[in-house]
Amino acid sequence: MQIFSRRALAALLAVSALFPGAAFAADALKEIRIDWATYNPVSLVLKQKGLLEKEFAKDGISIVWVQSAGSNKALEFLNAGSIDFGSTAGSAALVAKINGNPIKSIYVYSRPEWTALVTSKDSKIASVADLKGKRVAVTRGTDPHIFLVRALLGAGLSEKDITPVLLQHADGKTALIRGDVDAWAGLDPMMAQAEVEDGAKLFYRKADANTWGILNVREEFLKDHPDVVRRVLATYEEARKYSLANYDELKKTFIAVTKLPDAVVDKQLKERTELTHSRIGSPQRESILAAGLALQQAGVVDAKVDVKAVLDTLIDDQVPLPTN
Repeated sequence: MQIFSRRALAALLAVSALFPGAAFAADALKEIRIDWATYNPVSLVLKQKGLLEKEFAKDGISIVWVQSAGSNKALEFLNAGSIDFGSTAGSAALVAKINGNPIKSIYVYSRPEWTALVTSKDSKIASVADLKGKRVAVTRGTDPHIFLVRALLGAGLSEKDITPVLLQHADGKTALIRGDVDAWAGLDPMMAQAEVEDGAKLFYRKADANTWGILNVREEFLKDHPDVVRRVLATYEEARKYSLANYDELKKTFIAVTKLPDAVVDKQLKERTELTHSRIGSPQRESILAAGLALQQAGVVDAKVDVKAVLDTLIDDQVPLPTN
């Protein structure tokens, strides 16, 4: 009996050596923690329809949903290991990776124009140059923050030329409407709401400087559960395609969550959100790289950082997606 036990143990160790950390990882997995966000409409449909719950019910794996109020929050949750999948802008994921956040970018959930520089309806601010000396609400570590830095750079300014007022997106919108700040680096749907309901003006827009909506996964989770990640992405694809083909249902789901009026939701979803992409390819890489290099030029990213090399370690485009 003792000889058999030793042989069994040896065999078990051999298997573990061949598949380190993964031999029984799928069996041990009890829950998948994933975020939802109003800047990621596909996530709302995914959650509302219970698609992940249905996919993993047979495995006894539960789905835990966590709201992300911005890319910065999603990245904090990923870094802390409190979620496994998180929705961010591509540029925000790159900066987080540069700063040591162990994530991989694996999927495109939208091509948005979700940020612009916003001021109140009666403001005399008409250009980025007019922000010099002004108070600007912004959420650090997000695409609106990166958009602001790049806009300032293009106008020959930097963050030192303004007074950044650090607020989460919804609070930034409130501060602008109250007159507590002169401008705001906005984010939809709050930006669309300010525009429709309060007459706020988007005085600086540049669609190409909005980096893509990217789904990220913790590196450790991807390493330990590659098949689970594949199934999550396949289910995300189902939700994206459903959203694309059923606008009225997407809108209904969005309104149920946000309680926003039709005009605001249409402005975000119809005018400023494109859901026709899923794979991370050259357009996404180029957009994120351009943002990273601009941040480096602005002094936000250290000059010694090889931005392209970090981008290459960030993106994992090897997880297969359904072809039909």
